[in-house]
Amino acid sequence: MTKKEVTQLSYEITGYAIKVHKELGPGLLESVYEKCLKYELETNGYSVRQQLSVPIQYYDLEIDADLRLDLLVNDTIIVELKAVEAILPIHEAQLLTYMKLLEIPQGLLINFYTLNISKSLKPFVNEFFNRLD
Repeated sequence: MTKKEVTQLSYEITGYAIKVHKELGPGLLESVYEKCLKYELETNGYSVRQQLSVPIQYYDLEIDADLRLDLLVNDTIIVELKAVEAILPIHEAQLLTYMKLLEIPQGLLINFYTLNISKSLKPFVNEFFNRLD
């Protein structure tokens, strides 16, 4: 994928998150938003993997740490969903680590416990994004 295509995909995912939020509103469990966003994305032709295990390789040691990312869309963007009063630095660090471990170029941190998804959403890119054409 190109940077432009990844950016467009991110924009489209954001649109579906806004749609889910407008329909359901804030105050539900993260798992509800996750299932609804996955439904919207798959219904509209996207490949979505849910609760994907994130392997950790430490030199020649493979660690089963039971880390699970929320959604991986088109094997290109990790979507981490929250339903919390405030996004904390640890939430951002978690997403950035998943992106690094899986070599994924972009991540979206979306908090559904808000009145406006657009203002609370945080996009992240890393060195893998810079390697795209």
